[in-house]
Amino acid sequence: MSSVSISDNSSKFSGNSRSLLKKRTLLFRYLAEINLIFGIWYLQWRITHSINFDALWISIPLLIAEIYSYFGGAMFVIGLWRPLVRQIKSLDQMTPPLPRSEWPTVDVFVTCYNEPPEIVEETAKAALKMDYPPTKLRVYVLDDGNSADIRAMTERLCIEDLQSPQLQQEANRIDAEHSYLLQRLKQLENLTPNTQSAEQWLQTSSSEPVVNQLATEFVQSLRQFILWVSPNHQGISNSPVETLRDRLTTERKALEETIRKKELELLELSRFRYIARPKTPGVAHHAKAGNINYAIFSGQTAGNFIVTLDADHIPKQNFLKRVVPYFYTYNLSTGRYDQNQIAFVQTRQDFYNIPPGDPFGHRSNLFYGPLQQGKDGMNAAFYTGTNAILRREALVSVGLQNFADEFAKDEKRLDEFDLVGGVSSNSITEDMNTAMRLHSAGWKSIYHNELLAEGLAPDDLSSTLKQRLRWAQGTIQVLVRENPLTKSGLTFWQRLQYFKTMYSYFSGFATLVFISCPIIYFFTDIVPVKTYGSDFAIHFFPAFIINRLTFLAATWGIPATEIWRSEQYAIALFPLLIQAVWSVFTGQKLNFQVTPKQRQSGIYLRLVWPQLVIFILTILGILWSLYRFAIGHLNNPLVHLLNGVWAIYNLLLLSAIIRASVWQPSKET
Repeated sequence: MSSVSISDNSSKFSGNSRSLLKKRTLLFRYLAEINLIFGIWYLQWRITHSINFDALWISIPLLIAEIYSYFGGAMFVIGLWRPLVRQIKSLDQMTPPLPRSEWPTVDVFVTCYNEPPEIVEETAKAALKMDYPPTKLRVYVLDDGNSADIRAMTERLCIEDLQSPQLQQEANRIDAEHSYLLQRLKQLENLTPNTQSAEQWLQTSSSEPVVNQLATEFVQSLRQFILWVSPNHQGISNSPVETLRDRLTTERKALEETIRKKELELLELSRFRYIARPKTPGVAHHAKAGNINYAIFSGQTAGNFIVTLDADHIPKQNFLKRVVPYFYTYNLSTGRYDQNQIAFVQTRQDFYNIPPGDPFGHRSNLFYGPLQQGKDGMNAAFYTGTNAILRREALVSVGLQNFADEFAKDEKRLDEFDLVGGVSSNSITEDMNTAMRLHSAGWKSIYHNELLAEGLAPDDLSSTLKQRLRWAQGTIQVLVRENPLTKSGLTFWQRLQYFKTMYSYFSGFATLVFISCPIIYFFTDIVPVKTYGSDFAIHFFPAFIINRLTFLAATWGIPATEIWRSEQYAIALFPLLIQAVWSVFTGQKLNFQVTPKQRQSGIYLRLVWPQLVIFILTILGILWSLYRFAIGHLNNPLVHLLNGVWAIYNLLLLSAIIRASVWQPSKET
C-alpha cells in the first residue's frame, strides 16, 4: 500500500501548514448532484408506478430498503463534499522556529490487556525511539491485565533505556550543571560569615586615610551592586547589614531550589513507566476508556499532550514531529507561537501483517482516505483510538464537564470519578464518542493523512467478526445514548457526519431484503416490482450507472480490488449488523472485547451459517430456473435473466466471507 507522503512537499509552500481540496473534488461534486437527481427520479417512479400491490409483503420492504439506501448514499456524497488534503512542516522545520525549550511534553499511552509481552515491547521500544527530546517524552504501559510478565518487561526495558547513549548524554549534562550549582552554593556559603564584619568595617572606615577611603568606596559600590542585581531588590534598606544578609540568604535559597530541581530532573530521566490500575470487584471499570482515564487522573502522568497507541501499533520515529505542529499558531502581533483550539490529530491506520488478497477486508483506505478527509473538511474528523495525539487540557475539561452532568443524574457515580473523565465511558466504542464530545464543546480536530504507525490486523475470521461487532454495537450505543441530532454544541455538518456513520450500521436489514428478492422470485415467480420492461430499464440503469461513476470518482486512487473487498464485506456482514442493532435495542449487556493479537486457528463456517444458507438457496434458485428453462416451463425468461444477474452479483459479494471462514495461512508464513 502506498501511504500519503506529506513531508516531501513540506518545503514547497509558505507558512507552516496549508489545506487543499482533494483532487477531482469538482468532478465528484458534479457527478454527485446528477446522482442525487437521478436517484430521486428513480424513487419517484418506484413509488408511483412500480409497486406490485399483489405482493405487498415483499414489494413494500424492497421499496423501504431502496429509500433507506438512497438516503444513506445522499449522506455519503454530502459527507465527501469538502475533502481536505493537509500539508504540514515538521516540528523542527517550522518558520520561524519553535525553540526546543518550548516544545511541549508528551505522554505516550500504550494500552494493553493480556497481549503477549513481546508485542507490547516492540511498540514500547518504537515509542522510546521517537525523535523527540528525551526529557519531554514519557512512555507509559497501561496494563489493564496487571500482568507480571508485562511488569517485568517494563522494568527491564526501563533499565535498558536509562543506559542508552541518548539518556546517558542527558544524564551527563544534568550532572555537570548540578556540580556547577553545588560549587556556586559553596562559594556563596563562604561569603556568608564575612557579612557582619564587612558591614562593621564600612561603618568605621570614614575616619581612615585616603588610601583606605578608596578601598571603602570600592566595597560600598560592591555591596550596592550585590543589592542591585537582586531580583527582589526594591532599594537599599535603612539597615544595610540586614539587607545584605537577606540578599545572600535569598540567593542561597534560590540556588538550593535550583539544585533540587536538577536532582529531580535526574530522577525524572526514567521515562518508561508502568501503570496498572486497581480494580475493585463489583465496580464498573469501563475497559479501555477507564484504563486511559485512570492514567490521566491518577497523578502519575502530566504531559501537555497524550499519544494513544494500541499494544500492537508501532509508531515511526517522526510521529511526534509530524503532528505536534498542528497545535501551534504563530501570532504576528506578539512574535510567539500560541496554542490553538485543536483537541486532537488523528493519523491514518494500516497493518503490516495483511496476507495477499486481504481475505478479511482489513485495508481501510476508503475510511482513512476520502471519508476521514471529508469529515476533516467539516471539522468532524473521527478519533479512532490509536495513532492519535490529544491535548490533555481538552480531554480533562470536557471529561470533567461530562462527569458533572453524569453526577447530577446519579450521585452514586462519584466513586467512578477517575474512570468517567477524559475519554468517554458511555459506549464500547469510546473513541468516536470522545471525539463527538470534544466537538460539541467547541474544540477542533485534524485528520493527518500520513502513515505514522502500523499495527497487527486480526488474521482469522473469529477475531475479525468480534472486532466488527464491537464497532457496530458501540456506534449504535452512542446513537441511543448521545444522539448527535439532538446533542447541543455540534454544528449541522458535524451532526450529519456522526449520524451518517450510525445510520450505515442499520444496512443489514436492507441487505437481507436485497439478497432475498431473487431467491423468492426463482421459487415463486413473485416479483416485488410490477414491471421489468423498458420503463424499468429507463429509470433504473441511468441511476445505477451514475451512482457507480460517482463512487468511482470518490474513491479515485484506491485500488479497485480493495474497493471491491470493502463492498463485499459491507454486504456480507448483514447478520452481524442485524445482531448489533438487536442487541443494543433489546438492552443486552455489551462487554468490551479486546481483539486477539494472535491467530485463532480453525475453520469458521459455523460463524457464517446465515450467509451459507443464502448462498446455497441462491444457487439452488438459479439451478431451478435453468431446469425449468430446459424443459420449457419457464415463464418470463427476461425477468429470470435479470434476477439471475442480480443473484450472481449477490453470490460474488457473499463469497468473500465464506472463503475467509476457511482461509488458512500459507506454510511459508
